[in-house]
Amino acid sequence: MANPEWTRRGKTVAQLIEELRTFENQNMEVRISIDDGETSLPISLVGKSQGKYALLKNCEDVPTVLHHRDEQT
Repeated sequence: MANPEWTRRGKTVAQLIEELRTFENQNMEVRISIDDGETSLPISLVGKSQGKYALLKNCEDVPTVLHHRDEQT
């Protein structure tokens, strides 16, 4: 089964900010996952790439991966 279109569409900076503003705790750490939330990495920097992408970067030499399998969201 192919992934739904929304999984490939991505978000704009404005859409991401709007969504993050809905979180009650604005001091919560933001992390990134590329495996549907199984694991995550801290975001070290936010940068630009090729003049058309906002890039969330993890800059650790040895990434501090959190495993979320047993957690409830």
